[in-house]
Amino acid sequence: MLTEEKSVLIEQINNALNDVRPHLKSDGGDIEVVDVTDDMTVKVKWLGNCQNCNMSLMTMRAGIEVAIKTKVPSVQNVEAIN
Repeated sequence: MLTEEKSVLIEQINNALNDVRPHLKSDGGDIEVVDVTDDMTVKVKWLGNCQNCNMSLMTMRAGIEVAIKTKVPSVQNVEAIN
């Protein structure tokens, strides 16, 4: 994937995450896009309280992944690296 393509893709993903960020921030957390692989896996990093939250897996599947895949259908997977 070209660098420019990846930059546009990350921007689209961040725009999708802006829909769920207020919920994360209300609990003292956030999420950061770290990378998008060639097989369209988005690598994210939990920040703040989200790093140790026992609900983060559910938030990932029901919130983060749905938000990203709805707005960026080419994304295949979303994985937390921490």
